Amino acid sequence: MGKRFQESNIMKKTKYLHVDGYVAEVDVELTESEPNDEWGPYLSLEDALLLDDVKELLRQNYIHEATKKARVFTLTPVATSK
Repeated sequence: MGKRFQESNIMKKTKYLHVDGYVAEVDVELTESEPNDEWGPYLSLEDALLLDDVKELLRQNYIHEATKKARVFTLTPVATSK
């Protein structure tokens, strides 16, 4: 008959987005439905859209709006080699 699915395992992870001089930390949940699942772990649609939203806000320089959805940091070079 049909394939039986086990209860999903959900892991909390932090994804990092680097856009220009900023890095955003976004908390997401990764789901792995079966031990031999070739597609897992995967993001929910909601978390995937959240990552896209934060990335686009940073690209458009809407930093204040991005901080409502993620932790945002500026990058400062420590040293340059020339």
